[in-house]
Amino acid sequence: MIKFCLALGLTSLMLLTCTSNNEDSRPRVVDEPRNEKRFTDGDYEQHVKKLKEKIPPGFTIILQKPFVVIGDEQPDMVKLRAEKTIQWSVDMLKQDYFEKDPLDIIDIWLFKDEESYTEHALEIFGDEPTTPFGYFSEEHTALVMNISTGGGTLVHEIVHPFIRANFADCPTWFNEGLASLYEQCGEKDGHIYGYTNWRLSGLQEAITNDMVPSFEALTSCDEHTFYTQDRGTNYAQARYLCYYLQEHGLLVKFYHRFYENRKEDPTGYKTLQKIVGEEDMDRFKEKWESFVLQLRFP
Repeated sequence: MIKFCLALGLTSLMLLTCTSNNEDSRPRVVDEPRNEKRFTDGDYEQHVKKLKEKIPPGFTIILQKPFVVIGDEQPDMVKLRAEKTIQWSVDMLKQDYFEKDPLDIIDIWLFKDEESYTEHALEIFGDEPTTPFGYFSEEHTALVMNISTGGGTLVHEIVHPFIRANFADCPTWFNEGLASLYEQCGEKDGHIYGYTNWRLSGLQEAITNDMVPSFEALTSCDEHTFYTQDRGTNYAQARYLCYYLQEHGLLVKFYHRFYENRKEDPTGYKTLQKIVGEEDMDRFKEKWESFVLQLRFP
């Protein structure tokens, strides 16, 4: 059974959709023991107390562990988004992938429209957003979102702190591939499920023009190269490799096998070979490209 996940608007339910180019780099952190309890109720209480001292009038604060949600829509709508988008995605991601919560208490600011987003990003954070959708402020440990554009960017950004906490040395290609997969997502058979999205057409064009690198090149790509050298193709290739694995029932298995083998296989390339059952990865790439060219969006 397929259940579309909620990008909650006032009048409709829709797929969580992202058209953001919010593709900033992610810091590496020291790995920690799994199943660690990070913050007490007292930690959250003190965090919210400090937050109340600085938020402008008209905002609602919802404690939705492991996040704190702040929004300037009607209180009932802020609560609905916190429960049906944020908590839903956290529950789904933890069910399939992650054991540990993020390393920090992260604030999620949901601004009701573009005007509120740009005005308050400057007023509260001193930022002039370079994307109309939303971004992560490392300085303020906050997700800053224009929620009127939908929830896809939000779910994308929620993936990253879980990756940092659970798989510290995760390579950029998989960090962004998994996050990008859930830019447009839903629920299928009780699990989070990524759909085709706006990144597809550019990837299909790159495939047609023989511009897509090998999977060995993609997986060995360092952070700087991934983000600066044809990053649109890099994002799309990583996303639709994850999509292929998902469609063949291999994505969750790949993640956990990759994590287990991370010291011997830091790029994930050898694990990928084993999971897809292909020694000849050029042949696998041809198979994958044929698969991608048959996909459609919308």
